[in-house]
Amino acid sequence: MKVVVTGAGGFIGGHLCAALAAAGHDVGAAAALESAEAVVHLANIAHQRVTEMELMRTNVEGTAHLARAAAAAGVGRFLYLSSVKVHGEHTDGVPLSEDSAFAPEDAYGRSKLEAERAMAAAAGNMETVVLRPPLVYGPRVKANFLALLKVVMRGWPLPLASVDNRRSLLYVGNLVDAILHCLDAPGAAGRAYLLCDGAAHSTPELCRAIAAALGQPARLFPFPAALLDCVPTLRKLTRSMELDDRAIRRDLSWKPPFGFEEGIRETALWYREVFGAAG
Repeated sequence: MKVVVTGAGGFIGGHLCAALAAAGHDVGAAAALESAEAVVHLANIAHQRVTEMELMRTNVEGTAHLARAAAAAGVGRFLYLSSVKVHGEHTDGVPLSEDSAFAPEDAYGRSKLEAERAMAAAAGNMETVVLRPPLVYGPRVKANFLALLKVVMRGWPLPLASVDNRRSLLYVGNLVDAILHCLDAPGAAGRAYLLCDGAAHSTPELCRAIAAALGQPARLFPFPAALLDCVPTLRKLTRSMELDDRAIRRDLSWKPPFGFEEGIRETALWYREVFGAAG
């Protein structure tokens, strides 16, 4: 299959292109739409401090423009990587599913939701698939997860021992496998799916798993979680974000090929190779 990938040079894009090539697919850039059978659109603004207008221009208008061009070129299937943020930032005991209400709480989440809608409006007869992942981690990860790796590697004490939450995560290898699965699965057409590694984990569990994989002690100490929740930069570490991904497993007979422990181990191995024992 000839597959066009936008954002091929990014964290997820690099892993995806390698997996596509390994599976025998022909990977191309957006300029090659005329001969493409599928498009995987990853190239959106994320983890950057930009205005909401810029987010809307790039994430929404850019997605709509690409979808129209792909449809005009006769592309069969268009897969858009959205975000669970279209449903909100946290859960309170009930995991999110595809039927959960849309409730984006920030400009990025709003732009991803509007991009989904813009893609659907521009697609015409072209088949579309939407994936809404939670936080994605793995080798070459950036942003908050990379910062957590650095802190744990350096042995800094973290006030997280009292946090009792549940967060779903997604290893990049599992996301890439799901994307490959969705490229030609008949049941994926017209669907939007949430997906994750499986069972959710608390923040202390995540920190201990990272520490064990890095060969470091987990230096966690108790601190009132309610006070941590008052700090915007720490809120994601204290709140729950749990996903129910039974739909993609049921509809497409998909299951993640990598377990949580394996994903953390591979991520830690990459981190040590790149940053060394000093972190």
